[in-house]
Amino acid sequence: MPLKDNYFIEKISRYTAKKLLDEYHYLHEVGNFRSGINFGLFDKKSKLLIGVIVFHTNSAKEGVKGCFNINSYKLEGFYELGRLCMNPHRHEKNLTSFFLSGSIKLLRKMENIVALLTYADSDHHQGYIYQACNFKYYGLTDQKKDFFIDQHDGTFKKLQRGKCKHLDGEWREKSRKHRYLIIYDNKLKTIWEEAPYPKGKQKAPFNNEHSDKPNQEFMPIETAQLKFF
Repeated sequence: MPLKDNYFIEKISRYTAKKLLDEYHYLHEVGNFRSGINFGLFDKKSKLLIGVIVFHTNSAKEGVKGCFNINSYKLEGFYELGRLCMNPHRHEKNLTSFFLSGSIKLLRKMENIVALLTYADSDHHQGYIYQACNFKYYGLTDQKKDFFIDQHDGTFKKLQRGKCKHLDGEWREKSRKHRYLIIYDNKLKTIWEEAPYPKGKQKAPFNNEHSDKPNQEFMPIETAQLKFF
């Protein structure tokens, strides 16, 4: 039976997306995430939310300038895929690629998309789902560092913005990201060099399995509880 007979994709709110991301995404401890146009994957029969995708405009000016050498903070129609998360208890062949490709089609119907960029954290996965959906691969991001503020209680907190000159803390290397890109506007040319897809065993689950948490089937997020646009 085709996947479209059992599942549907709907635009959802940030509030609704956060429900599933907080349960299952491997970056759940970060908590905050940038929202924009968000889609949910639903089981037609049970009405359960089983997947979330978050698209947003470029998160930093380096995204546009580094990718296309355009000296502009904004590029109309340039979007990033910021979060992709599936309920890890729901295993079905091609379900994630069905969700991703379907969400991209809906996004393109809603917005004039000139390019779509996404990253795969090399500490967690190689981005096989993006390879399956025909994104082109452009290697790893440069090695960078984040500053962590000493809370003087044995813990450290990442500095999100601002200067760290007068703060107690330490610099820590960031994980490098695999860069994946689809260009829809033929007039745009990336300055990145295309590379062969990375292969190898996943270093960590694509989603956070949360072994201490039950299958979402027993804590359902039903459509009646959700916020749609």
